[in-house]
Amino acid sequence: MSIQLNDQVIALINDPKTLKVLASADQDGIPHVVFKGSVSVNADGKLQYLEIIETSQTNRNLVHSIWFRRQVAVGILTQDSRSYQIKGTPVRAVICGELFEKNYIAVRERFGKDADLSTVWIIDPEEIREETFSVQASREREAYPLIGHLDRF
Repeated sequence: MSIQLNDQVIALINDPKTLKVLASADQDGIPHVVFKGSVSVNADGKLQYLEIIETSQTNRNLVHSIWFRRQVAVGILTQDSRSYQIKGTPVRAVICGELFEKNYIAVRERFGKDADLSTVWIIDPEEIREETFSVQASREREAYPLIGHLDRF
């Protein structure tokens, strides 16, 4: 089920200084995690990922994910060490048309005239979780109040 990303998270994802990691899995379930600066949020509030290399492991995994409705995850780390994980399902692979052409031009401007664009992937966000240490620790203490180190009692 799709969720709406809030404006703060959208701004963080669209910030070029934010580190973005895309995690996918192959047909055997073997994880593949890569840094991908081309992850952004489009005008519809969906994650958008530009794949430049047609035969990359990530592209193959996303094809598998769209065929079999398998989730992928995008991790982001901000300049001030806030961390989020967004899980979602690829719902569209754009390989031609206006959206593709716009991004194709942007890729060539960024990487040079020899750069190419394979696919514009649209990923429907389904879950977001802040993974910043202080937030995660607080969540765990609330969920499991009786578990902790003896030196804290």
